[in-house]
Amino acid sequence: LVGILAGAFGGATFASHIAEGLREIPGLAHYSDTLGLAAVVVTITYLSLVVGELVPKRIGLGKPEAIAMAVAKPMHLLSQLASPVVRFLGFSTDILLKLLPFKPGQEALVSEEEVQGLMQEGLRAGAFNKVESQIVRRALELDRLLTRDLMTPRPQIIWLNRNDSHDVIWHKIVVSGHSYFPVYETNRDNVVGIVSLKAIYAHLAAGIPVRLADLMTPPLVVPDTQVAIQLLETFKNSGKHIALVADEFGSIVGLVTLHDIMEAVIGEFPSREERAKPRIKKRDDGSWLIDGIIEIEEVEAALPGLRLQPGPGQSYQTLAGFVVNQLGRLPSEGDTLEWRGFLFEILDMDRHRVDKVLVTPLDKLPPRQVDPSI
Repeated sequence: LVGILAGAFGGATFASHIAEGLREIPGLAHYSDTLGLAAVVVTITYLSLVVGELVPKRIGLGKPEAIAMAVAKPMHLLSQLASPVVRFLGFSTDILLKLLPFKPGQEALVSEEEVQGLMQEGLRAGAFNKVESQIVRRALELDRLLTRDLMTPRPQIIWLNRNDSHDVIWHKIVVSGHSYFPVYETNRDNVVGIVSLKAIYAHLAAGIPVRLADLMTPPLVVPDTQVAIQLLETFKNSGKHIALVADEFGSIVGLVTLHDIMEAVIGEFPSREERAKPRIKKRDDGSWLIDGIIEIEEVEAALPGLRLQPGPGQSYQTLAGFVVNQLGRLPSEGDTLEWRGFLFEILDMDRHRVDKVLVTPLDKLPPRQVDPSI
């Protein structure tokens, strides 16, 4: 309304006065009316922006609470006085839109872009620090992040066979360094439960024999296409914080925990490709826990002095291929072999595939485990 009145008043009054002055200037007399109107428009636009918006905004940002308290009652009174006009304009707009072949969508009151923009403004003003801004940005991305992007891939999981002996199970647990383990029967797509290291320790401390069937809890299974925000709700509703991930064919393809979601919000987390990459993990006792599918060159680079390259007539590319070649058969869990100062122990098998291998330098073994003939 102010803009309309200013334009009408300026066009009718100031523009004519300016035009009269321009008519006295040779060469501008013919364009005096146009130039007078243009000068008025530029002046009103400038004053509207500077005096009407920028200066009040700066003043408001300088003392927001004091100014808000001062203008609260007048603004409330003004809104009540203008409410009939506002309702009439809104009603007229709705009527016109119904007559047109256009259905407006529901407009979001606050968008993610606006929230991120406010966080950036707060960051520049010093109200937020960089970490807080990053946490908000990552939290807003949870509705676009899939479970498959967060999960630990199947080859990285340490599995426990329900029918394994206590010694085999305990050896896997100690070597892995993990706290939770899926328990399977027959094959790894037939997961019958999840067992925690805490439950095992509790039984050992109480002197109760450890049986996986007594300790495991029913597994929670989620699809790999579930978004992270829905996965978080699933954890909250189920009371669990670990779940197995299944693909569209029902096969178990990974494992995801509440910690994975928190890692995605609080800090940078590895990409899906990085998570699926075979790993070599050095343990505190000097041994190495290695995925069977890792390339021979990577194993040699990580373990100085170890050479696994195939000889004449041999062909393999991975650590699993080396083990099968040396044994001359498909390995079983617990099989061991010695090679040039290292002990290779088959820690885990995924059906016919060598999943995990524990490689220990012979000089790191207790004396009683070293073969005197070597």
